[in-house]
Amino acid sequence: MAKVIDGTLDGHKLTGMAGVANIGDDRNWSGSDFDQANWYAFGRFAWNPDAKSADIARDWARLTWSNDPAVVEPVVNMMMGSREAVVHYMTPLGLAHLMDTGHHYGPGPWVSELGRPEWNPAYYHRADLNGIGFDRTKTGSNALAQYHPAAAKPWIDPKKTDERFLLWFHHVPWDFKMKSGRPLWDELVVTYSQGVDEVSGMRRIWVGLAGKIDAARFDAVAANLKTQEREAQWWRDACLTYFQSVSKRPLPAGYTLPGITVEDYRKRVFPYAPGQG
Repeated sequence: MAKVIDGTLDGHKLTGMAGVANIGDDRNWSGSDFDQANWYAFGRFAWNPDAKSADIARDWARLTWSNDPAVVEPVVNMMMGSREAVVHYMTPLGLAHLMDTGHHYGPGPWVSELGRPEWNPAYYHRADLNGIGFDRTKTGSNALAQYHPAAAKPWIDPKKTDERFLLWFHHVPWDFKMKSGRPLWDELVVTYSQGVDEVSGMRRIWVGLAGKIDAARFDAVAANLKTQEREAQWWRDACLTYFQSVSKRPLPAGYTLPGITVEDYRKRVFPYAPGQG
């Protein structure tokens, strides 16, 4: 990507790039002190696209929180794992567009009644009694035909597809055997649950930094992480409840759901969620 932008890939002498940052009216501009790291990383990568993410995170942590390694290293560990934690509890194994309607706040994998097919989460996950996922090969939408053959090759065979993106490219049976040896349904339950556990882990790391960071910012991040943990659990429970209602499969041993029905989840409304006007 850097070679496209700087012109060296195609021999362009004039090139440009832009970044979009939504600045709000919060005292810290971004609503969360950790969100500021995105702006910092954008600038650093623009200056040097060969820089390493962990190095940038470490510099940002030292500039923002403390020079104490006992603070820097735990913070960097949180940052480096935070993206995949969100993927695990919101869009695992290549699922996408599972959010509720309009405000996009919270899960809504059951949404299927909107005016255009591609507005509906159900359009993207295609879950039914037999399996889940969007077939983008020649037996489905054939979207892979738009790829250069060499770029498409890794995604054609579901058994060879990187499992992080499996359900984006393929509709596979619930008992499809994953690399872990688990059937797909069990893997989905495990992955959703892993995301919640990872957020809980970040909360524990942050609690361990009490007294090493000024109280105001420490408390603000602690509150955000508490909210994230609660909402990660909500995403996990609501999505698995819906997919279980479709797949008719039991949870693997050791995993439970709170007993809330899909209809109860559907009735929830959020008039003050961002995006509601």
